[in-house]
Amino acid sequence: MNSGRTDIDLLIEARWVIPVEPHGVVLDHHAVAVDKGAIVALLPIAEARATYTPRERVELGEHALIPGLINCHTHNPMTLLRGLADDLPLMVWLQQHIWPAEAKVIGPEFVRDGVELAVAEMLRGGTTCANENYFFPDVIGATYRRLGFRAVVGLPVIEFPTAWAKSQDEYFERAAEVHDSFRGDALVSTAFAPHAPYTVSDQSFERIRVLADQLDIPVHLHTHETEHEVEEEKKKSGLRPFQRLQKLGLVNDRLIAVHMTQMTDGEIAACAEAGVSVAHCPESNLKLASGFCPAEKLRKAGVNVAIGTDGCASNNDLDMFGEMRTAAMLAKAVANDAAAFDAAYALRAATFNGARAMGLDAKIGSIEPGKQADFAAVRLSDLETQPLFHVASQLVYATGRHQVTDVWIAGARKLASRVLVDMDTDGILARTHAWRERIAAIDAPEPVTA
Repeated sequence: MNSGRTDIDLLIEARWVIPVEPHGVVLDHHAVAVDKGAIVALLPIAEARATYTPRERVELGEHALIPGLINCHTHNPMTLLRGLADDLPLMVWLQQHIWPAEAKVIGPEFVRDGVELAVAEMLRGGTTCANENYFFPDVIGATYRRLGFRAVVGLPVIEFPTAWAKSQDEYFERAAEVHDSFRGDALVSTAFAPHAPYTVSDQSFERIRVLADQLDIPVHLHTHETEHEVEEEKKKSGLRPFQRLQKLGLVNDRLIAVHMTQMTDGEIAACAEAGVSVAHCPESNLKLASGFCPAEKLRKAGVNVAIGTDGCASNNDLDMFGEMRTAAMLAKAVANDAAAFDAAYALRAATFNGARAMGLDAKIGSIEPGKQADFAAVRLSDLETQPLFHVASQLVYATGRHQVTDVWIAGARKLASRVLVDMDTDGILARTHAWRERIAAIDAPEPVTA
């Protein structure tokens, strides 16, 4: 104690704090007190200075402090495939380019280096948590843990052999091992990540349903991504994929349904009733011409809508500021309503709703006492964000990720004045360049012969 004040680790003083919960609130000249990685208090700056003696004080006089952004669907090792095969429809992109390239390079080193490149990019864009979906989740989780980045790591299940597992039993055995290895970890947790209804059998889905309940983890699943997917399932089983998932008992509050561009009003109502979360990936869906998620209809129905970038091979970035803007604007066009998916909701979808989808809303997603100290500081004094009338609107509609100056995860500074903390950027770039040469040789076009 010092002069009646309480000692704490960190006091962040900001021009504006947007806690996200309560919804739509912007606090002027407020401070966040942090100790032992958690938020102790949110209060006016003058009151904070009278109450606390911080070991470190950070003054952000031109900034908005927001919860760290949460990327609710991504394949971060695929950052090493950024731009490999562009301007192609989903199945051509997947089957003729991405899967063949992956088959030749996928392994622990590829996964580790891809995740490290992705973490560097995400931190520089204000993202502090990712919902990860890829092979070698043991390596993925260990890399996130080493870098001090928060993540939910998907436990993959798919019906064909891969470098990760050769049989269905092996997928489930390895999933159990990985889950156990991160049990109780402060930053890394797990979810089941069956690829999609068209690549996962009823038997596997039934095992996942039972195990997800037993382990108390989410199920992270691509579904209703394209019209083609829906039509093919109808030919095969007579059911839409969502109906099949309902029949198998997977439509519940554990389900994170990714993409969902093809939805009936009945399916939207069923999602709302069951507590399903939708991970909306607007830019990937636009780029692959997959369709339009009815985001505003989902919001109005009470469905929890979160935002994800998808992987860099189909986006081609991990920019959650860009994703928020696209989500808000696309929702207006799809709903034919300029008031749809407003700025405050877009920010909520990129923070609190992502946390809720992943079962982490008691820990992250908003700036509230007792939660983990995951923040992004965004400088709003740049000429591109002046004049400033409404802070949330400016963050969603005008702000670029280059305006993120500082980031904390569990109270630890990960970005300081745009500089990554404890990350070897030269090494990351050198490894990325080496992968580029190797992958380019694999995907080189066939020579044209006369």
